[in-house]
Amino acid sequence: MDRQVWNSFAGLRVLLLQGPVGPFFARVADAMREASAASVQKINFCGGDWLYYRKDSTNYCRTLADWPAYLAQYLDQYRIDVLVLFGDCRPVHAAAIDLATRRGLTYWVFEEGYIRPNYVTFERHGVNGFSGLPRDVSHYASLPTTMAPPEQEVGNTFNRAALSAMAYYMAGSLGKPWFRHRVHHRSLNMFEGLVWWRSYYRKLIYRAEQAPLLASIRGRWSKKFFLVALQTAGDSQVSTHSGFKSVVHFIEEVTASFAEHAPPDTLLLIKHHPMDRGYHDYSRLLRRLGSQLGIAARIRYIHDLNLPTLLSHARGVIVINSTVGLSALHHQTPVITLGKAIYNMPGLTFQGGLTLFWTDAQTQVPDLQLYWKFRNFVVDYTQLNGSFYKPMAGGDASGLIGRIVLSQPPDQQQAQQLPLPLPLPLPAGVADLTAHRLGVAERGGPESAQTQVGQHFMVSRQLPKA
Repeated sequence: MDRQVWNSFAGLRVLLLQGPVGPFFARVADAMREASAASVQKINFCGGDWLYYRKDSTNYCRTLADWPAYLAQYLDQYRIDVLVLFGDCRPVHAAAIDLATRRGLTYWVFEEGYIRPNYVTFERHGVNGFSGLPRDVSHYASLPTTMAPPEQEVGNTFNRAALSAMAYYMAGSLGKPWFRHRVHHRSLNMFEGLVWWRSYYRKLIYRAEQAPLLASIRGRWSKKFFLVALQTAGDSQVSTHSGFKSVVHFIEEVTASFAEHAPPDTLLLIKHHPMDRGYHDYSRLLRRLGSQLGIAARIRYIHDLNLPTLLSHARGVIVINSTVGLSALHHQTPVITLGKAIYNMPGLTFQGGLTLFWTDAQTQVPDLQLYWKFRNFVVDYTQLNGSFYKPMAGGDASGLIGRIVLSQPPDQQQAQQLPLPLPLPLPAGVADLTAHRLGVAERGGPESAQTQVGQHFMVSRQLPKA
């Protein structure tokens, strides 16, 4: 039975950890309070967190090494029912999840939407490779065919996101005297905000420079190019949920495979991630690889070309685990995932490996009916209509619209680890985290905590001194 998602927090004491840049977590707290949460509190880890959330919050000023013991004391003293956080692989969140799992404590994770661009993800006990969504294609195949849930268009959010990020990083830098250790997964340099100005400038330049390429994509090169969708350089999807050491490693592997196995009359289009536009530029790397591999004339490095057009005309799409892959399924374009993607299953993605993908992609065109069953299930169980950066008209206090089915997905009682399609070693330090999460799943930890949102512990307002 559907229930408004915030109503599930009624009577519970909620602890918010780190959220997206901007005021989104403050809006979520308002929505939870309106839904009669017993209390909603937050821990801030830097000046940027503090800037956007000051009510009922505590500033954590110690080191990352001190964090688990501090959080354990916090949970004991104030009896928290449920944790809510953004991204389950950030160092502070990985430690919190480890503690919550060992205590059987419920936690919910926000993440960028599995279904873009009109949704955000809100999932219990892990997202992406740690998601509890079923991985068995027979589960989705057995579902009835239904209409897609209605969704409201989010529209452009870049300007709001950029302004929020600039303010966040400025406050993070200026707040250093109060947050001595600034526990954060990114550098909190005050010049970080300038990256967003560079991103905006590059967006305008690339849009003008590369627009003429669209005509040849629709014409001469239609169905004669492969699209590679990059992810951000620091994305945990790469570091934790794939066997690649970095985005550069991914580029090197894919270009080498293309050079050796792809038909000689095809192009390789490598699309930069829009949120990484201001941080990294792989043009020099691609020129070097193109020269070394003898494919310089067959590589195009693209940025802001219309994605639906690219997907409609591509012969195939290569991703690690990007949601671009899901968009490609929508266009019935063959997709291969080289990481742990929630949609990597027979009938949806190519299962023959990268070497064969270049020549055999069209033999495994996505099943459109299966795609819609999968998509609708994912929306029902994990997605909320809206954006972290732009409140939706008609939304609740959080700025989001929609419901999430709060019962567990059938036939999937605990989070699963997906096998890596590409047998590459995990980066140092990742194996321990992955092994731990897998061990928890085998012991049934998440399942035991995944009954109702918070039957376990409780919190009051005053914090242990940090």
